[in-house]
Amino acid sequence: MPAPAPKSTYRVQITPSFTLDDAAATADYIHDLGADWLYFSPLLKAEKGSDHGYDVVDHSLVDPDRGGAAGLDEAVAAARALGLGVLIDIVPNHVGVATPTISGWWWDLLKNGRSSAFASYFDVDWSFGGGKVRIPVLGSAPVAGEEIEGLEIVGDELHYYDNVYPIAPGTEAPGSPTEVLARQHYELMDWRRADDKLNYRRFFAVNSLAGIRVEEQVVFDDSHVEIARWFREGLADGLRIDHPDGLRDPEVYLERLATLTSNGYVLVEKILEGREPLPSSWATAGTTGYDALADFDRVLVDPAGQAALDALDEASATADRPVPSSFESLIHTTKRGIADGILRSEVLRIQRDLAASGALDGAAGALAGGAAGPGASGPGASGIDAHDDSVADAIAELLTCFPVYRSYLPLGLNQLEAAAALSVSHRPELAASIEAILPALSDASNEAARRFQQTSGMVMAKGVEDTAFYRYNRLTSLNEVGADPGEFAVDVAEFHRRQVMRLRNYPNAMTTLSTHDTKRGEDTRARISVISELPAEWASTLQQLRTLAPLGDAQLENLLWQAVIGAWPASRERLHAYAEKASREAGDSTGWLDVNEAFEEKMHALIDSVFDSPAVADVLSAFISKVEQPGWSNSLSLKLLQLTAPGSPDVYQGSELWETSLVDPDNRRPVDYAKRRALLASIDGGLRPAIDQTGAAKLLVTSRALRLKRDRPGFFQGYRPLVASGSASAHVVAFDRDSAVTVATRLPVGLAAAGGWGDTCLDLDVDRVVDVITGRSFDGSRVMLSELLDEYPVALLVPATEA
Repeated sequence: MPAPAPKSTYRVQITPSFTLDDAAATADYIHDLGADWLYFSPLLKAEKGSDHGYDVVDHSLVDPDRGGAAGLDEAVAAARALGLGVLIDIVPNHVGVATPTISGWWWDLLKNGRSSAFASYFDVDWSFGGGKVRIPVLGSAPVAGEEIEGLEIVGDELHYYDNVYPIAPGTEAPGSPTEVLARQHYELMDWRRADDKLNYRRFFAVNSLAGIRVEEQVVFDDSHVEIARWFREGLADGLRIDHPDGLRDPEVYLERLATLTSNGYVLVEKILEGREPLPSSWATAGTTGYDALADFDRVLVDPAGQAALDALDEASATADRPVPSSFESLIHTTKRGIADGILRSEVLRIQRDLAASGALDGAAGALAGGAAGPGASGPGASGIDAHDDSVADAIAELLTCFPVYRSYLPLGLNQLEAAAALSVSHRPELAASIEAILPALSDASNEAARRFQQTSGMVMAKGVEDTAFYRYNRLTSLNEVGADPGEFAVDVAEFHRRQVMRLRNYPNAMTTLSTHDTKRGEDTRARISVISELPAEWASTLQQLRTLAPLGDAQLENLLWQAVIGAWPASRERLHAYAEKASREAGDSTGWLDVNEAFEEKMHALIDSVFDSPAVADVLSAFISKVEQPGWSNSLSLKLLQLTAPGSPDVYQGSELWETSLVDPDNRRPVDYAKRRALLASIDGGLRPAIDQTGAAKLLVTSRALRLKRDRPGFFQGYRPLVASGSASAHVVAFDRDSAVTVATRLPVGLAAAGGWGDTCLDLDVDRVVDVITGRSFDGSRVMLSELLDEYPVALLVPATEA
């Protein structure tokens, strides 16, 4: 029997400054808003001061700084008293190791090395490290015979400035700090060597997040001891699983989790590429909704703007900075840069796995018809040695060309074969090496194949989301987690088709618009999408801004000015922080490891011009005046579509008002719940809010849709596309969800230019309908959109007999 699923969720970021006690006090507001379940960010004990909670250091307790076990009891009691379910985010792939003194498993590993009770918990290549764990913290490479500056012995610990490490028993013999360090089970090395010399698996390229081997039953049990208690004691109803693609075997993990939760409601933070399906055998209700986000955004983008925005992008090309021919060509460059750069250690680990297994020689011999087998040494029949540089090159190219985040062998073998074909087309000289390693990487039992699967998603995420998304900027509302910026727009018919498929395959999967990981808040994107309707005006505006505040990096200029437009009004501090992160992620003119101070000075001057230059302010104000109202129209449509389409919609904290955040940590700012309570009370008291800067109109739409979905269990089961008739029919998205009818406006600039709705109407199957947003009733046999949408660009209709 399927686990009970939420009709909707409301995500709350639990932090040291907004604890579980605060969440308990906010539960009544969330219930009044209409949400069905409370959805908490990670709760287990994390690094001190962590605002995200993904750096867990102790799996046995709820973080005391987030309210502890007592706070969870209080928050859950408040939720239960209101009939709310509880969904909790968990982190199975890695632990925080930035502060070894509080990361118990890691501390013991460093202290006792291979004899540690937790040695098997971590994915360490001991041989490559000479029997030591390599920790990249030194400011420079140590010089033989010289003391490491900043290293000292303090009691039974080694201190390197603020970093503290254990001294293993029996190694305290007299000597200098550097001599004592040489006797430990860990090596402190230059932080720059992490790219290619690290010997433990991480979360992506974050050295302070060490991967754990949750595929081992003992590791699963110890890392889920508190999570098991939540279900045993009825404190949780469901889980959101962070980064399942980092796990050795996600399917087995989910099976174990189903047992632990008694088949509870489980979602996976899985990024699907294009129309890639989720593995049907997984014990999950579906994804956390990034795939849905992409569809909601794109039905509100004007396909007619693509050619002009492409041309604008191409016009920005220079001899030293050509515009990529396509998004696919760009991500080949960026993914390869990641494989050769910050994730080079992972590539070399796969190569060592191939060499250690002997599989390369065996595969090469088999392919060539030779007799070389697993015990062979040196080159196989193909003439390729496992240690040859061409093997690492081939692995990196396969990771670069892998078309989705990962395979789950034998599922996805066709993706590996496609990657091999594409790799050879890019690098014909690697054909022999690719042919030699492909059999081993196709074998689900081979260690190299397992690690390849864990690594391909890292290369994709860092190369696409964290690099290419900052370099491909024709329309940045398309550059979102789980989305393909190469897909510019979808028409209404395709939108409907995708909703039907969602209802058929994963009716209880989450849908989302904003999260703690989105690159831009939903309303930032909604306003930026208006640019697709005004490409000529945007080209003129951008040219004026480039003249007034030149930067010398056309792609970054486009990105930053769109961010200013989309997030406005925004503080100087927020925009400076965004510009710094975006420019360094792009890595074109500056970077995290190689900061170009002269360029960044010009970049920060560009941001300052927004506030200090009257000429810049005039240009921005003129364009914002054109996109503000259409952007708000898009926002209300976007929200209603998400809340009423198939799936379980999540409302990210605070996004019931305008959500104009930029990338994290901007999207984790504190939420003013007192303001939201007051506005909701006013709306419930009869206020009909205007569509203005306050965002109260969005609160009205959100609360009415959430309440209807929660309180009317007979609605929202099926899905039937509705087609309007009349001159402006292309500007409406409408569907019937078992007597609840959603009507949303799209392309509002074009609608206004055409003179409005005119004779456009919807013919429904009932005599009278009521719009639950405004309370007004209409003739259901022919609903004129000029009347229905004269106050708000959206409507949510129910039969008058059901109102």
